[in-house]
Order: sequence, then C-alpha cells, then structure tokens
Amino acid sequence: MEQKEVVAHATFVQLVESIRNVHQELIAQANRAVNVSLTLRNWLIGYYIAEYELQGKDRAEYGEKLIACLAQQLTIQGVSRSSERELRRYRVFYKIYPNI
Repeated sequence: MEQKEVVAHATFVQLVESIRNVHQELIAQANRAVNVSLTLRNWLIGYYIAEYELQGKDRAEYGEKLIACLAQQLTIQGVSRSSERELRRYRVFYKIYPNI
C-alpha cells in the first residue's frame, strides 16, 4: 500500500525517473541473461564439434572438411553465427574451458 501512495504523490519528473530506472535495470538484466545464454550456446557447439571429432564418426566422408561442411549445413538451416571461423572459435573455446 505504501508503494501506491508514493506513486500517487510522485511528481511527473519522479515518474519519468522511476520508469527510466526500471527500464535501464531490466534491460541490463536481460543483456546479462542473453550473454550467459550465448556463452553457453557457443560452448555447447564447441563441445559437440570436439566430441564428434574425437569419436571419428563419418571421418571417411568429411575428414578435414568437417568444419566447412558443418558451416554450410548450419547456414542452410538458419543457424546464426555458424561460419567456419565461428565454429573453429567455438571448438577452441570448449577446449580452453572444458569444465563450464
């Protein structure tokens, strides 16, 4: 009830400031959540690639062209940031931080 009274008696400037503060804080929280999710996504992609390579599956078919073929197929499937360069970065990220 006290919060309603504060809002009821707030000046227009205080109203604008309150809304701006809420907006900025929640945007910052959303950005942090997105960053965590993208980090996890990139790590998992690196994990999948590294583990696939270790298992040697389809080695005869893909061999050294695995990343190129994977990048091409993921791009066709609409997976963003799946160029060869990015896939190599994800794999390195996983290898550097295998215990995330």
